[in-house]
Amino acid sequence: MSSTQRHTEPLDVHLIAVRDGAAGPEVLLSRRAGNVYASGCWHLVSGHLDGPWEDMVTALVREAREEAGVVVDPADVRAAVTVHHRAPAGGARIGVFFEVKRWEGTPEVMEHHVCDAMGWFSFVALPEPMVAYCRAGLDAYRAGARMAVHFQEPDDPIAYDRSVDRLVLVPEPAVRGAVPAQAVRAFAEQAVGRITAWTDVSWAREESRVWRAVGSEGGEWYVKIHQNDRFHQREVAALRSWASGLGAAAPRLVAADPTLRAVVLTAVGGRTLHGAVHPPEQQRRIFHRIGQVAAAIHHSAPARPAADGLPLGKLERHLAGALPHLVPGDERFIRATTEAATGLAPLKTVLPTHGDFQLRNLRWDETADTLYVIDFERSEDGPAVRDFVRLSDAWHGRPDLFQAVMDGYGRPFTPEEEAQLTVLSVLDAVSGISYGTAHGDPELVERGLRTRTSRWRRSRASRSSARS
Repeated sequence: MSSTQRHTEPLDVHLIAVRDGAAGPEVLLSRRAGNVYASGCWHLVSGHLDGPWEDMVTALVREAREEAGVVVDPADVRAAVTVHHRAPAGGARIGVFFEVKRWEGTPEVMEHHVCDAMGWFSFVALPEPMVAYCRAGLDAYRAGARMAVHFQEPDDPIAYDRSVDRLVLVPEPAVRGAVPAQAVRAFAEQAVGRITAWTDVSWAREESRVWRAVGSEGGEWYVKIHQNDRFHQREVAALRSWASGLGAAAPRLVAADPTLRAVVLTAVGGRTLHGAVHPPEQQRRIFHRIGQVAAAIHHSAPARPAADGLPLGKLERHLAGALPHLVPGDERFIRATTEAATGLAPLKTVLPTHGDFQLRNLRWDETADTLYVIDFERSEDGPAVRDFVRLSDAWHGRPDLFQAVMDGYGRPFTPEEEAQLTVLSVLDAVSGISYGTAHGDPELVERGLRTRTSRWRRSRASRSSARS
């Protein structure tokens, strides 16, 4: 031991109550008043433990009830961040901050002698003045840290002051992918300024990486590393040309580095439609908008003469990877379908296509009633119907959703497009099963298998009817 004095810091608990607001997440704050420490400053609902018999979670639940009049179930309390704090006067303490997103009751001031206001505030527009200790806990929470040190100096103000911010985040053990490599971080900060928080939002596979980056002033961007040069070139080309015609429905390219295969993109709003649940009427409205966005993509640049036909060249390689998952008769049907494709009328023109137009890459903002499309790395010229291949899985068994897409698109498929859609669906299912198996993407495999059992069987049935 370097000293004979043992530390006996008090322990206090802080409630980070979070709700969804019109402009993003909001946190509940109260303003201290009367003959108390930091009177006039905003702070979280907080307090000390009532003696050695009360645990941290019990204390938090009690303080939430006593100060804000809300009932919190202990099962809904989540650990957020622990801060070792020292006040300007020299006293130190341990603050344990807890996140809570569910409670009963409406928050209101319950202790008027020590609090004169309470309200919800956006994390990017916190009120002033705020207790520096409280602000340190919120900043550490937003940065995703689990532990932090906030030791103020004797002359520091009690209220938060950016010029004397003493917050030091304690790093966690290295986790692969938690932040990008130094070269990518430097590239992103050259484009948008200092980034204070990184969140890995990649799909669980190795090839490409995506991070959500939050700047020191609260701005938000996405930083993406493409798995190969081809995908990088496709996305950059699309975002620099026809995708800009989609306006706010698509992200804007902020910067690109071909050596790193990295891009910085503006963040779009909404939430992914992948796995989202909406009432039937709202679903139809969303799918109508999907049809409109598809039409906007296909009319974003003039049609060009077609150079090639349907993409049949990779069939054998994909079929070899998919065969273990196919049932008897599938291979014969696949080959017959692709052979029939050679008899289709050749493509005369091609249009800009997204290439991966599916619910994964579509985001819906309920408040703004707006649809956003992301991820242009498979974009290339092709038949318009190409963008409905992966989307068709979303309307399977729902003719009302299919009709909503067609109404939004402004026209039905032509007979030639119907034939192209069948061939492209078969090819996409085979490649999806093969790729998903090799790269650990079970959802992609399952989608391919659904296509096998739906569209393939319908095609077989229609052929049988035609022969009879």
